[in-house]
Amino acid sequence: MTHTDAGAELDPVHPVPIPPARAHGLSTAEVAERVARGEVNDVPVRSSRSLGEIVRANVFTRFNAIIGVLWLIMLFVAPLQDSLFGYVILANTGIGIIQEWRAKQTLDSLAVIGEAKPTVRRDGAAVEVSTSGIVLGDLIEIGPGDKVVVDGECVEADGLEIDESLLTGEADPVVKRPGDAVMSGSFVVAGGGAFEATKVGREAYAAQLAEEASRFTLVHSELRTGISTILKYVTWMMIPTAIGLVISQLVVKQHGFKDSIARTVGGIVPMVPEGLVLLTSVAFAIGVIRLGRKQCLVQELPAIEGLARVDTVCLDKTGTLTEGGMDVTELRPLGGADETYVRKVLGALGESDPRPNASLQAIITAYPDSEEWRCVESLPFSSARKYSGASFSEGNGESSTWLLGAPDVLLGADDPALAETGRLNEQGLRVLLLARVSGELDDPGVVREASATALVVLEQRLRPDAAETLAYFAEQHVQAKVISGDNAVSVGAVAGKLGLSGQVVDARQLPADQEEMAKSLDEGTVFGRVTPQQKRDMVGALQSRGHTVAMTGDGVNDVLALKDADIGVSMGSGSEATRAVAQIVLLNNSFATLPSVVAEGRRVIGNITRVATLFLVKTVYSVLLAVLVVCWRVEYPFLPRHLTLLSTLTIGVPAFFLALAPNTERAQPHFVRRVMRYSIPGGVIAGAATFVTYLIARHYYTGKGSLGAETSAATLTLFLISMWVLAIIARPYTWWRVTLVASMGAAFVVVLIVPWLQHFFALKLVGVTMPWVAVGISGVAGVLLEVVWRVVDRRGSA
Repeated sequence: MTHTDAGAELDPVHPVPIPPARAHGLSTAEVAERVARGEVNDVPVRSSRSLGEIVRANVFTRFNAIIGVLWLIMLFVAPLQDSLFGYVILANTGIGIIQEWRAKQTLDSLAVIGEAKPTVRRDGAAVEVSTSGIVLGDLIEIGPGDKVVVDGECVEADGLEIDESLLTGEADPVVKRPGDAVMSGSFVVAGGGAFEATKVGREAYAAQLAEEASRFTLVHSELRTGISTILKYVTWMMIPTAIGLVISQLVVKQHGFKDSIARTVGGIVPMVPEGLVLLTSVAFAIGVIRLGRKQCLVQELPAIEGLARVDTVCLDKTGTLTEGGMDVTELRPLGGADETYVRKVLGALGESDPRPNASLQAIITAYPDSEEWRCVESLPFSSARKYSGASFSEGNGESSTWLLGAPDVLLGADDPALAETGRLNEQGLRVLLLARVSGELDDPGVVREASATALVVLEQRLRPDAAETLAYFAEQHVQAKVISGDNAVSVGAVAGKLGLSGQVVDARQLPADQEEMAKSLDEGTVFGRVTPQQKRDMVGALQSRGHTVAMTGDGVNDVLALKDADIGVSMGSGSEATRAVAQIVLLNNSFATLPSVVAEGRRVIGNITRVATLFLVKTVYSVLLAVLVVCWRVEYPFLPRHLTLLSTLTIGVPAFFLALAPNTERAQPHFVRRVMRYSIPGGVIAGAATFVTYLIARHYYTGKGSLGAETSAATLTLFLISMWVLAIIARPYTWWRVTLVASMGAAFVVVLIVPWLQHFFALKLVGVTMPWVAVGISGVAGVLLEVVWRVVDRRGSA
């Protein structure tokens, strides 16, 4: 609430003149002094980590340590070809670092574009600076939708109301007056003012709370958590198996020490799914780069994955389904009111608000201010109140007080003006009521005395891409719920124009109980007259029913719901507060970008599930082979070079292409369970069939060089079964998938027929009988794989 008087710098509640020096802000020299002293707002970047952190995360991993030690051993005891696996790890790590660095550069450049620029007063003039450019003692101006970026003390207040619920949990906005403290992380819901920065950088309240939570959050995705769980299981399996294999090869079998070491390492290395974490990181990183090209800023990487799991999208109408601007299409005086006088009132109301919203901006454009009228008191618009107001001295000695807001809030249910409003709402038009009152503006009961004077009819501009995007979500079986503070009938009409049908509900009739509210939300599609707190409650009610909820919005009234939703999506033109809490910011303000984000998430989840199955089949058969070798007390059938060849052709190269391929499958929950139920039977069949071939070959081949022939037969079996697994994973087939699988098979054939490659990889099929036995066993194992995986499929979908 403000009482303004030309030439006086007085606060309405504490009428003490604000010292001129304080009102003018810091001087350039004072700013320079504070920068020199380090009193700047140096805070961590939300969505990025340094090059050093990226390198450490990719290099210093548990499995890199295991592989690194084994590689060093092999460099001393075996030929170069048995150390190839180490160079593969180096290449993998390098690729991971490069891709994450590219993703970091994309994120950082987009973050600069989307960064809010607080307005500070320096040398008596208002200037925009970056958040990191604020210094201690700066005078920062704030208005509706602005986020409080540092802690401070309120210096000026013009009906200033701040929402601190994200910090304190208190739902009601707090009225701020000069001398009151303001906390970083809160945001302005009504009015305006200025505050002096008293704590900046890491000393600020929100920075202390959020420094860890708001840093690079790749590791907290469901996908990454699932992979970590799998790697934990793998480690538990590896340790005892590796110990048994070492003892078996070095103590039980009496043959060359170096050969024993090589075969022991050959048994341990394939147990490590070393490329799985790399490919997950690369898939995320490339997703960020792809979305960055579409002007989509991913502030938290799991949001790519999260939006793909969403089954309910809550859409704010204004700024999401409609563009931000509006146009006044009609002015309807009521009760014989003089239209010329009404135009003057609307012009004065527009001038009374220094930070008008979209509706008031349209009125300002249509009705210029009358210079004779002077505002003596004002009430800023609030989403919770649904109206704004002002008192004027009209220049002829008369004074008057007016409210402008929602007709169904300002008028009684039986007022005849509401019938006219309803007809306009049915056409999708927004209607505001201009009403004269005689009471005090700050009295909540002032609306009871409202006298309807005129209806202001506004037309909203529909986003051209909104209908297509809603149709996409419908095709993908994602529910769309339109949640708006506007009149329910009007919102329903707008949704209808975009092809969204369903029950229209006035949110004032919604039950407060979460269970009952959830039931109403399941039945309804369009909800009007929703308060900011209700939006938050509605998101919680949907989540209580097991829904994964995305919320889109651009206004300050969407902040609480965006924060609580599983995925918050903000428009780039939205308020500073909404952009700060959202995980995804659409910098081009295009609602049509959302399907791209969903598609990217589905690509990441679906492809990593496929690729994880490939890697873990290898881990399972490696562990099983090691156990069988220990139990039978025989030489391990492979040298490291054999498994490097197999891994490259049946897992490494194909997995890279499969991980980055298009994939539109809807994301499924229970990642670990789904991967393991395919990997375990697949790995058991592959390991058992390979060992059977190896045992038969041991009886078939005798004499010098028999171990090499036995290894070659076992390698052929394992390659053919691994190819079968790859062929299943690559479905449904496209031309490039068929080409990929065929080229891997052709590469193995080349190794078998080119003499120097035979020697390099120690692979030579001896005779005709045993190779055909290997092929036959592989065929039986392949058929068994098909049967088992189809049974698993049926049980999974049941």
